[in-house]
Amino acid sequence: MDDSLIDDDALSLSRKSRLPGKGFFYPDSLDEEYAEERVREACEGAEAVIVADSDADGLGSVALIRKVRDAALDVAPFETELTARLRDEDEPEGEADVTVNGAGENEADDEDEESEESPVALVAAGPHSLGEALERVAEYLEPDADVYVCDLCPDSVETVSASLESLASRAGAVRWFDHHQWDEEVAAFVRETGVDLVVGDSDEECTTDVTLRSLAYDFPERFTELAEVTRDHDLWLNEDPRSKDLADYAYWSSSEEYVAVVGAYGADLPDSVIEYVEYRRVEKEALIDRAVDRAEFTQVGEWTVGVTYGRCSQNEVADALREQGADASVVVKPAGSASLRGSDGFERCHEVAALVNGGGHPKAAGCKPDIYDDMLDYAHHWTTEGATTKRVILAAFERVAAEVEPGDESDEGIDTER
Repeated sequence: MDDSLIDDDALSLSRKSRLPGKGFFYPDSLDEEYAEERVREACEGAEAVIVADSDADGLGSVALIRKVRDAALDVAPFETELTARLRDEDEPEGEADVTVNGAGENEADDEDEESEESPVALVAAGPHSLGEALERVAEYLEPDADVYVCDLCPDSVETVSASLESLASRAGAVRWFDHHQWDEEVAAFVRETGVDLVVGDSDEECTTDVTLRSLAYDFPERFTELAEVTRDHDLWLNEDPRSKDLADYAYWSSSEEYVAVVGAYGADLPDSVIEYVEYRRVEKEALIDRAVDRAEFTQVGEWTVGVTYGRCSQNEVADALREQGADASVVVKPAGSASLRGSDGFERCHEVAALVNGGGHPKAAGCKPDIYDDMLDYAHHWTTEGATTKRVILAAFERVAAEVEPGDESDEGIDTER
């Protein structure tokens, strides 16, 4: 394939909005080989390894753990490199594409990093790659090294059973901090393997909150504030403008850069970071506008559901659709996944997502319907702006609506296994 065909910089904004990023076109086998090598290198000689979601919440937890273990990296080299990026007129542009569970990867994480390595290694993972990440860490972990898992929730016992048992037998200790909604059977299994599992209330805490209160350490005030601002974004409160900066910076920087910078500055990011984020937002805002313009609204039961398509930042798009009257929003992505966002009038996103190969929180969830058999299906997806995916997800909304009593938002939820 001609590289120019998947080069984002060569695409018009209209086409970029409708097509997935170039990483989508790389075979999974290459990704797996690369992930294997990165985990091996990360674990080699490390006194501890953190498996974490690569969004602001997961990485905020990493910053806390490294502070406790006196393993933070020097922030100066990252600031120097950031300044150089700002001077580079040819620096590629992109947009945030982070899923609810943090499955989205940092845009810069596939770049080689030549900075020093922390003795507390970081292995980035998403909910769908959690089992593989734990398996690789178990294979390459130094004997008796500690392991932390942050901001990740297994879909089932089967996805982590073998890898977690192997990991627990090799590690000195395994601690797991999260705030997603856990299945009781999965939580019981994780604890039975000897893991110290702490799960916070998903309506009240983010994982950075959970990590902060679970570590016996007198943190400087900037880390307490970092947890508060991270929560503002992760729980979709949107009351502190700094939370948007954290979320965008976590996506546009490498994981190591983000951890070093928030570890040094907390939620008050330095001027160079703010300048960089503002520069990247020019195209981001244009892609948001495109997605909002494409939105259509439909009535499902008592709820108005706004549905749109495109590469965009789903939170801002959902905000705009909510302002236009949507109780719930569906943002279908060119890569085939979708982000669901709710409101005070709709707190069942996780139930809808569970019906279409996903999960998450009552007001924020993600999914990827299992409907793509070959590249022709994806071609249809791109040329119809996700028509089949939209239809499947709206059918899941209808099923949830059919099982909810009119006006009742207080029951225990629906059975997603039927």
